[in-house]
Amino acid sequence: MIKVDNLSFSFPQKELYNNISFTFEEAQHCAFIGTSGSGKSTLIDILMDPERYLFDGKLEIDPTCSIGYVSQFSQVDKTKEITVFEYIGEEFIKIQNEITSICTEMETSSDIESLLEKYQSALDAFDSMDGDNFESNINKKLNLANLMKLKDLRVSDLSGGEFKLIQVMKEMLNSPDLMIMDEPDVFLDFENLNALKKLINSHKGMLLVVTHNRYLLNHCFNKIIHLENTEIQEFDGRYIEYNFSLLQTKIELQEIAVAEQEEIERYDNIIDNLRAIATINSEASRGRALKARVRFQERLEARRIKAPFVDIKQPNIRFDIENEIEDSIVVTVHNYSVAFDELLLENVRFEIKSTDKVAIIGPNGTGKTTLLRDIFNNNHDSIEINDDVKVAYLSQNQGEILKDSNTILEEFIDAGFKTYDEIRSYISNYGFEGEILNQKIESLSGGEKNMLQLAKVSASKANVLLLDEPTSHLDTYTQIALEKATQDFKGAILMISHDFYSVVNGMDYVLIIDDKTIRKMSMQEFRQMIYASHFNRDYLETEQKKKSVEMKIELALKDTNFELAKVLVDELEELIKLL
Repeated sequence: MIKVDNLSFSFPQKELYNNISFTFEEAQHCAFIGTSGSGKSTLIDILMDPERYLFDGKLEIDPTCSIGYVSQFSQVDKTKEITVFEYIGEEFIKIQNEITSICTEMETSSDIESLLEKYQSALDAFDSMDGDNFESNINKKLNLANLMKLKDLRVSDLSGGEFKLIQVMKEMLNSPDLMIMDEPDVFLDFENLNALKKLINSHKGMLLVVTHNRYLLNHCFNKIIHLENTEIQEFDGRYIEYNFSLLQTKIELQEIAVAEQEEIERYDNIIDNLRAIATINSEASRGRALKARVRFQERLEARRIKAPFVDIKQPNIRFDIENEIEDSIVVTVHNYSVAFDELLLENVRFEIKSTDKVAIIGPNGTGKTTLLRDIFNNNHDSIEINDDVKVAYLSQNQGEILKDSNTILEEFIDAGFKTYDEIRSYISNYGFEGEILNQKIESLSGGEKNMLQLAKVSASKANVLLLDEPTSHLDTYTQIALEKATQDFKGAILMISHDFYSVVNGMDYVLIIDDKTIRKMSMQEFRQMIYASHFNRDYLETEQKKKSVEMKIELALKDTNFELAKVLVDELEELIKLL
């Protein structure tokens, strides 16, 4: 239904795609992945409105193909007075009203023939959308997402996460041939994320979803499109199988690379010997032999395999500390309460020690961000901050920390860096190089903006980090690098996150919101709670075995023990089948 053939496209300051090709076919649920700023959202724009872009290559879309779209930047319209049911069924209700209006007009009009044509056209449109069952279908979607309680609420009263799910339902019920969603999971709490998973898996049509969420990637898709370094790689299968295929390729390539390096080193020695002989013996045959060996060595070097999808450069995220604090309490919260239209949190009490890594977990709209912001501002009577604490803050509202009108370079001059060379050197660790440094913040992708926030947090050398949804918009490689940075950090972290993997891989324990207060929960309890709710009984044990085998493979590759790595890969393949 959709075919892209050798498509190339560039902005003045950046090449995005170089002869990329891929297809979408009926019933495929495709995850669209790639590092931040690689051009995923732009490619979606090209698919939706190709006339706006001057690109090379071919883009073939069936002229009858309808496309539905859910944006990553959708906001609740506070002026909407209609109910959730009316919002989801807007198109159905509109056509239904049109049919009623035509019938009313037919009672008095003499131009029955043209009205009959309009009536039939509206009826056909209604039938194509399964209009007779639209009320039942809306109820089914709401039940599937466990959101029937929202049916009669006004759209303006929804949280951001609830509104995103309602948008997804609305687009699905309009039955487009291809539905595109750009990071629909951002800021969803775990219950809503699970609802999104159910909606995706229940959808019968073609889906193209930009996501970096590992929970969705592992459980929702049967095709992967991976955009990296201007190239695209297609894979028919699950994300977990795609990663397995990359690992197999990595082992093969490393084994070849080791053999080639040994061969290159052997020829280096031969060339060195020939050069030494040539200085003593100037016979022409010696010179020809030397040139032949040098040319052969150059061919060996040129033959080295490049694999952009196997060895993707992770950003070098590090949280250094200027002033480490000995084991002591750095943040104390006592009798803290917060309310807006209603009471959200009441009598909250907890303490954070100087090396604690803590996740705050709770549904959307329960006051987590307000609590974190109050700790950062340190102007609340119920919050005490140790005098030796230096706090850094990453906001889910990126405009709170980054100034859109600044360039990247200007942003870091404002942050206290002295020279442009110092900035260029520093933020190259975060993937910002070349012309992009002169771009304004407003032109960056959501992932790139969060990367800049992480760079600023790191540059602060604070000993307490307050991170509000730090993994939002970040690609999976950066998420993993962030997990390692949090594990290695010598200070305290208080992090709001709905990313299950970041919590269990980087935090010591969680503070979970329960009945308008907060209670402490061990990581073991948290894992068991999540797995009991959303996975089968053996999933946790199998996943832990998988992770253990993957670590053994990494160690085997470091030791260039390729035989052991291959044996372990066979073991890993069996575990993946169970997942």
